[in-house]
Parts: sequence; C-alpha cells; structure tokens
Amino acid sequence: MDSIEVSTEVYLPPADVYEFLIDFPRYADYSEYLEGVESHGDGSPGTTYDLQFAWWKLTYTARSEVTDVDPPNRIDWKIVKDIHAHGHWAVEEIDPPDGREHASRVRFHVAFDADSVDSSQFDLPSLVSLSWVVEKVKPLIEGEAERIVERIVEDLEGEPRPVDLTVHTRPDSV
Repeated sequence: MDSIEVSTEVYLPPADVYEFLIDFPRYADYSEYLEGVESHGDGSPGTTYDLQFAWWKLTYTARSEVTDVDPPNRIDWKIVKDIHAHGHWAVEEIDPPDGREHASRVRFHVAFDADSVDSSQFDLPSLVSLSWVVEKVKPLIEGEAERIVERIVEDLEGEPRPVDLTVHTRPDSV
C-alpha cells in the first residue's frame, strides 16, 4: 500500500478542530478536484459520503464510509467501492506557542492500493491505460492533501497565515 500523511498545527483546542473536521461535506470547498459531497448520515460510524471528483477528462464518484470515531481525537474512514483505501483524521492537543492560548496537531492520513482500482468503472479515452492514469493521479493526491489542510487551517483560525506542513509518503515498495 502507498500512504500519505499531512500534518500541521492549528491554534485551537482539539474539540473545535474535531467538530470542524466531522462536517465532511464542506471539504468540496477546499479541493481542486472534489466537485461535490453528498452525505448519508450524521458523521457517526456508518455514515457514507459520495465524493464527486473531476480531473482531466475523467469524472468519478467514490463512496467513503466513516468506520470509527473517537471525539475529539480521531475520525477513521474507508473507501467502500472500486479501490482499497482507508485513512483517518487525528487531532491531538499540543503545547501552544507563545501568544496562543490553544494548539492542536492535526494529521490527515490516507493509505491506498493503486493496483486495486476497478478499471471497469472508468470510461477512458482510447489509447489511455488505467496504469497511466493511476501514475498521474498519485502526485495529485499528495498535492490535494496539502491544499485541503492549508485551507482548513485558514477557515478554522479565521485568517490566512503561513502553514508549516509536514508531508510523509510511503510507496508500497518501502
């Protein structure tokens, strides 16, 4: 499995960050490729989300499911069709820097098996292979994770600021 983890500090208590993250449909506001989110539930385990993505000449709707929650620390999820993928949002309280009352470390983690993609779900242009598409999408996932975390921090704190992101990637060959 390949994996990506993006983490940063947010200057709010974990409960405030968690409440923001559990409102998954708003993520479409932060993503370049996520055009819409349809929610089926309240964010608790069993809630599913239809995620409408568009990139290049492709459109695709993924379905994710919340598998577990541990408020205000963690939201676990998995993709339930067409690809083996899972991940979580983790929030932990940390010591705030000078001048700040609160601070939390927020991590977004996703693990996916690119080889598990069901190619029958895509109407690819002629001469375009699914493996080519998968290799092009992998770096987009990393950039998208960074963009989402940066935009969430701005919304949570109410103003833009430089955000230090730590990005970890692990290809399945490691």
